[in-house]
Amino acid sequence: MADVTEPAIDKDDPRAPQSAAADGRLRRIAHLDMDAFFASVELLRYPQLKGLPVVIGGGRRKVDDLLLQSPDGTGPREPCFIPVEDFPLLKDYVGRGVITTATYPARQFGVGSAMGMMKAAKLCPQAIVLPVDFDEVRKYSRAFKAAILEIAPVMQDRGVDEVYIDFTDVPGGQREGGRVLARLIQKSIFKKTGLTCSIGVAPNRLLAKMASEFNKPNGISIVYEEDLQTRIWPLHVRKINGIGPKAGEKLAGLGIHTIGELAAQDPQWLMAKFGKSTGAWMHRVAWGQDDSPVVTESEPVSMSRETTFDRDLHAVRDRAELSRIFTDLCVRVAQDLQRKGYVARTIGIKLRYDDFRIATRDQTADTYTADAATIRQLAGQCLKRVPLDKRLRLLGVRASGLARAGEDVLAAASTLGASQGLLPLQAATGAAARRQRKLPVAVENGELF
Repeated sequence: MADVTEPAIDKDDPRAPQSAAADGRLRRIAHLDMDAFFASVELLRYPQLKGLPVVIGGGRRKVDDLLLQSPDGTGPREPCFIPVEDFPLLKDYVGRGVITTATYPARQFGVGSAMGMMKAAKLCPQAIVLPVDFDEVRKYSRAFKAAILEIAPVMQDRGVDEVYIDFTDVPGGQREGGRVLARLIQKSIFKKTGLTCSIGVAPNRLLAKMASEFNKPNGISIVYEEDLQTRIWPLHVRKINGIGPKAGEKLAGLGIHTIGELAAQDPQWLMAKFGKSTGAWMHRVAWGQDDSPVVTESEPVSMSRETTFDRDLHAVRDRAELSRIFTDLCVRVAQDLQRKGYVARTIGIKLRYDDFRIATRDQTADTYTADAATIRQLAGQCLKRVPLDKRLRLLGVRASGLARAGEDVLAAASTLGASQGLLPLQAATGAAARRQRKLPVAVENGELF
């Protein structure tokens, strides 16, 4: 069993987080997290739902068409004037899927992100349920990030609803530990989007991410290196970004529950229990150490699309539906690659069966591609290598081994693709996109669906 007595911190202890920049300024890094982002975007469309438990997830956007239709047939209704009682309730939801996010009133009932819809219905049956509008989410994601860049140019994108920002050299970034600049960013985002966010400012990214959770929603939290013992160590180890359920469970079995208890462990003991690399990393982060920079541009490792079905599908009996979904996923991956200017060499698939087992397969070609037909062909080859004797809950397609779609890559890909018998690579042009939308959904070249 581990020693769970928290250590005392000496301000000169080399293990303590270092907050000084190279020029002597305090290093101030912010983590900005939009508040219940997916739900908040919907509340801009339907302001009458503010203050009510609302969950986002499951289904398609057909709900908007149904809501906009006037019951008496007199014509379409304005979204903001639709009576609350006309919205679908979680207790009536049929099908599968997970919660993308929930408003804060819904969270008070225990509903949270990644929770199954049916479980959430038991916790908060009166919640209103709306599907994700990805187009609106992307629009507002671009808008709030543009507002940040007008004020602070060193920003690292971490998804549709969160970013890291380097405050160190930005005017106002040092005042009140970064609070002045954080407040300015909050006001700018709200003015441009009508949305709120929570910001944590700390000596590094690790602590800033934890701090952004301290004062939600619409809050600002400032953490200094001397706050490690009082504000960080009492937190559960799962609050460390990178310690997941399995590691958290193993730590709990060793009697380690808080970050402070983790910091008390001898690094050699942690390395013996978790491996040299992971154990050493755990010890560093428990002491608040993180010198990773805010990177304004980073190359993606992969791009993927997946969908969870409303009902389990069978590879034979539901072949036509699976084929349509499979083709659509391939087209979407291709469009993502083209829009962002990448090509891929490795295409993979992911299946989740009705017993929750997961199967993945990859196919690597000698050519790069961003063409939907080629992606479908390679993904179809992966399908031949997985068992299809059980019903399917989820299907996904992934592109990896990415490269920038330069002319030299495209030319080489076309030549190699022809020699491999692959369909020719198409650049990201309107003609290619139009051709992709006409892809057949029938089984081709012996593919299973």
